[in-house]
Amino acid sequence: MSRLSVIIITKNESENIADCIKSANFADEIVVLDSGSSDDTNSIAKKLGAKVFNKPWKGYGQHKNLDIQLAKHEWIFSLDADERITPNLKREILKTINHSNLNVYDVPRRSLFVSRFIKHSGWHPDRTKRLFKKGSARFSEHHVHEHLITKCEIGHLTESLIHYSYRDFETVLKKINVYSSLGARDLKNRGKKGSLKKAIFHAIWAFIRTYFLRLGFLDGREGLMLAISVAEGTYYRYIKLIYLK
Repeated sequence: MSRLSVIIITKNESENIADCIKSANFADEIVVLDSGSSDDTNSIAKKLGAKVFNKPWKGYGQHKNLDIQLAKHEWIFSLDADERITPNLKREILKTINHSNLNVYDVPRRSLFVSRFIKHSGWHPDRTKRLFKKGSARFSEHHVHEHLITKCEIGHLTESLIHYSYRDFETVLKKINVYSSLGARDLKNRGKKGSLKKAIFHAIWAFIRTYFLRLGFLDGREGLMLAISVAEGTYYRYIKLIYLK
């Protein structure tokens, strides 16, 4: 039987970490890499049987790569603290790692925006590579929206990962601020330059793409609110890029 490590990176995730770990308790080990939580994240994780390590924050991609190094088993599933593995996905993961001809798999995600799980808007099926054999993939080192890099053929799981990404508007506003700052740094690293004209153009295009081209209007009022928040985040990303030194 193949053995599985679930890796999770955390900082101040006391509201999420218990349910997250419980959803992954079928794994042979759960490895939590924390970056200086001031709440009960670490103690909760330890009580639930996770192996907890602490490292200074290096960025999403670098931190996840450190967590991969800490994992002991052949197969790895990368899980965020605000995500949950469903019973159906659990069964599919176990079946896959024991009867697999491939080394890397993606999984569809169902994501919450305030009061609705979004079915369109570019948010579903939102396939993301998460299950892989150690040594076959690593995370990019983007400041935000890091992703697995691999040269392997990608397999596709069918059961969805549940993502409680935006539980309320306080979270929406917080993430717009944080992600736009990190996104501006990524743009700067790619040699991009910001301007008011670019900020307005990209924000309008982000809204059109999300609400119309990706059928966000079918997601009701939450689809409209999501499209506006995507446009707002895009606008601030390019505005912040102007002032990065």
